[in-house]
Formats: sequence, structure tokens, C-alpha cells
Amino acid sequence: MHMKSLLHFTENHRYCVFRDFGLSSLDNRMLSSVYQPMVGAFAISLYHLLFQHIPAEKLGYSRVEQQRRIFLSLGLEPSEKGRKYLIEQASRLEAVGLLQSCRIYVPEQEDYMYEYELQAPLSPTEFFNTQHLTLLLRDKIGKFAVLSLREELWSKEPEEYAGSSSVHKENISLAFYDIFELNTHVIDYELEQALSEVSTSRQPGLRVLDEEGALNYSDIILRFPRDSANRRHVEGLRFNHEQMGVINFVGRKYDLSVQDICRLLDEDGIFGPDGDILLDEFQHKASLQFRQDKRRQEQRDVYAGKVISFRQAETEEEQAPLEHAVQMEYYVDVPVQFQSKCDIHQYNMMLRNEPYTKLLRTYFPGSVPDNFIDIFEKIDLSYKLPGEVINVLIHYLMSLLTEGGNDQRINRNFVEAIASNMLLKQVNSYEKAVEYIRDQSKVKGKQAAAAGGARTRTYGGKTVKMKPDIPLAQEDGQGGDVSEEEFEEMLRMAAEMQASKKKGGI
Repeated sequence: MHMKSLLHFTENHRYCVFRDFGLSSLDNRMLSSVYQPMVGAFAISLYHLLFQHIPAEKLGYSRVEQQRRIFLSLGLEPSEKGRKYLIEQASRLEAVGLLQSCRIYVPEQEDYMYEYELQAPLSPTEFFNTQHLTLLLRDKIGKFAVLSLREELWSKEPEEYAGSSSVHKENISLAFYDIFELNTHVIDYELEQALSEVSTSRQPGLRVLDEEGALNYSDIILRFPRDSANRRHVEGLRFNHEQMGVINFVGRKYDLSVQDICRLLDEDGIFGPDGDILLDEFQHKASLQFRQDKRRQEQRDVYAGKVISFRQAETEEEQAPLEHAVQMEYYVDVPVQFQSKCDIHQYNMMLRNEPYTKLLRTYFPGSVPDNFIDIFEKIDLSYKLPGEVINVLIHYLMSLLTEGGNDQRINRNFVEAIASNMLLKQVNSYEKAVEYIRDQSKVKGKQAAAAGGARTRTYGGKTVKMKPDIPLAQEDGQGGDVSEEEFEEMLRMAAEMQASKKKGGI
């Protein structure tokens, strides 16, 4: 029984009981011999008390009464201790499948009402085929007691054909329509209408998944302001399960609490003229709320991380740091600014073991710019990247800055894009980080080569050039001089071509 506050479950609250079955002698034997060792005698007494609220020869609902009757019948004090004990016993019955509790909000009284739906105990065959119940009974009474109890509840088959493979069983039973004939030509509408009117129609209770993620109408209406302009629309959500489903969907999507949902429903433009929730507007405002909470949480994590790192630094100064070796195959090249200060072994050991704050200080002659510290501090505290991965990321960014010249710039969005890509690819160690930057360098090399050559496109795995190479005429010094006869012939041909053009123009 999920209960947020004991003030919602008192002896003054009303309740009713529902059951649609009766108890046989075998059911009573299962309750006393099987269920009672698992949940206790007091819980079984509560089950029998609720069962007797409805006459044995009837099914359906009991009268609506105050829960004071349950407290007095079981000898419990109507105090905080008695409420906790009653909730515990009801929870035991719910856990083994004998009870389902539902809470109903009554807007006229602005309070809760409880419905206890009893479930029939399982038959011996169904019970021992349910693994978790059998294991619980074994933990309570022992393995051999469980086997003995099962033999007592099961009557063995006759010895004449027990376990005999030569017995051939044939089903010779007759079906219903082999014996009886129904007059299906006449439809009795009055009988069907009368049966539908006297039938018990019940609304199933919504299962509460967890305390903080449960969004139902009662929790929303209790927290919603009375003088709000949207109060009438929120009250209309009581029987509108589709709209409540929309609220639950948006609440789970953006991780909103009940207070956040009520605050959003109170804003203008959430409900349409017909009283339905405008999903696009609701999601837009919920997204803004989610992003704002996320930024605040990141700031709190950063401040808390600073305090924790400061305290850890104080304790680590007293202890000798544990260094991790780097394998030769994962060595990275030493940048230009470090070649005169350390060799390749020292540089890679620094990337593997030093914190990123000290590594940043080695790149700058003076103090480290605040924007650089803020960028990597967020990656460390919010994205939770390991320290050695952040160091490899810094090395990769500095190498891009050195190779790219003055045109290459490093800003917050660029660094966070690389860090998020590392998170998606599960880069969580020094070795994976080195492989990642090597792959990125190969991709950039291929892109640079493709940009320097002709444009290509891939069709079916084959690379085809977009434009063909046009050969250019070049002087190679092999052409000879033109003779006088050839020169006169060329002049004659040019004169004929000019004369033909003049005739065509006329």
C-alpha cells in the first residue's frame, strides 16, 4: 500500500469492500496452511474480517463505513503506530495477491475514500506452479515442510494405472450442443437489458508505479489553486483518462514533479476553448522548465564538485599518488611547445596521471583563461568524463589549434560537441581516448585530401569523378615552320569563309 502521508489514512476515512468469489473448504485450508505462514496470522485475520463485510451468500460491495470499524475489530489503537501496523498487514496481503487497495478522491469532501478488493487464494496446483510464492514459503517453513504440505493437499491417483505407460485415455464427454438446443431465433432484449442493469460495473484502479512518479487526478487537484482561471478545466480531468495520459506522458518525458505539473497547468494558453490540453504549448513550456532545472542542477553539481575536489586535494597531498603506466602503442606525439621541456615518455605519463587543471597550466605561460576552466569543469562535473580522457581531449584540441593556424578557433560548443561524441561512443579510458583522436585525425586527413583533388561521388561502392579532366594544350617545341604554299592556302581558305558569310547575311 503506497502511502505518502499517514494523514491520508486514518480511522475517519471511509472505505468499502468488494469481492466476487466465495471461499470453499480448500480455500480455507490454503489460507490457514499456506498463506498464513507467509504473511502472518494477523494479516489473515484482516483478510477474514474484510471477507465477512459481505454476506457469504452474496457477491459485490459492502456498505460504506469509517475505517474505525477495522481498528476496533482488530484491537488496534487509532494512532500513528496502529495506522502503520494496519498498512503493513494490508501490504503483506497485497504482496501475495490476496488484496488490491485503491484510493478514490471525493471532490465534494476534498478527501480520500478507500476500496479494498479481495482476491481468491490460489489453488494448490496454481500456487506451487508460482515460483516466487513457493520460494517464499520455503524460506518461512523449510523445504521438507513444503514437500509434506504439498502431499497433504494432493490426493494421489489409483495404483491400478499410476505411472503406467500402457493406459490409453480417451475423452468420451459430450459437448453442450450435443445435449441441449437453444432457441436462437428469438432475441430477448428485455432480458439482456435487465441483466446489464443489475450487473456490477467496476472501474479498474490505476496501478501506482512509484511515489514520486505517480501523477493522478487526486494529487493534481489537491495542489491546484482554487482561484485559478484554469480550475474548471483541471476539474474536468477527473474522468478524462486520455488527457491524464497526456499529462503523464509529458511529465515522464521531461521528469516533472506534481508541483511542476500544477504550475504549468495554471499558466495561460495551456487549455483550449473545449477544455482539452494544447499538447504543443504544454510540451514547449515543459521543455523550458526541464532545461532551466537542468542548468540549475549543473551549477549545483559544479559548486559541489569544487568543494569535493578541494577536500580530496587536501587529503591527496598527504598520500603518495598512484601512477598508471602507458603502453607504447598508445603513445601520442609531443606538441611543439613541449619538445624542449620533456620527452615522449614523460609527456604521456603526464597525460595519463596528472589532473586536467595542472595540464592546462602547462599550456599557458600565465594564468589559465576562465572560459577554458569553465568548459572543462563542466565536462568533468556534469558529463563525468574520466580525468585521463579529458587530458587526451585537451591534447587533441591543442594539436588542432597548432595545425589549423590562426583560422582554427576553440569555443564552448565545439568542445562540448566532441565531449558528447565521446560519451556516445563510450570513451571511458585513456586507451579508448587515444584511439578516438587517431580515428578523428584519419577522417580529417581524408577530408583534406578530397577537398584538394577533384570532386567525387560514390555510387554502389565505386567512386566516380564529378567532372572529367580536360587536357590542356601545351607547347612542346616539336612543331615545324609553315611553308609559303601552306600559308597562301590558309589565306585562301579564310577568304572563301569570309565571302560565304557575306552571302548568307545578304
